[in-house]
Amino acid sequence: MSESHSSILFEAVTPLGFTVHVSHEYWRLITTVKHPIMMGHENEVKTVLSFPDEIRRSRSDPNVYLFYKNQNARRWVCAVTKQTGQTGFLITAYPTDAIKEGERIWPT
Repeated sequence: MSESHSSILFEAVTPLGFTVHVSHEYWRLITTVKHPIMMGHENEVKTVLSFPDEIRRSRSDPNVYLFYKNQNARRWVCAVTKQTGQTGFLITAYPTDAIKEGERIWPT
């Protein structure tokens, strides 16, 4: 079976105006290699991207954004994306107990 555009698992439009596409294959990498704890949490990541509580710009790359959504007291889901024009891609997603440093760009 060949990979094609139908391999998109989900996409989300961010408040910054770009759309993030996540393929089945890349989500499998995130949930088996990078952050297995995220397996089964695709909808949470889509929600973080579309309706974040806060967005910060990476200190090391101006096209990388960290989207945060509060889960409960002192726990957030973070989705890290890279913007390339009007689209972007998910670098990774993980639960965290702290919001990383970086310029807060949303909400302003």
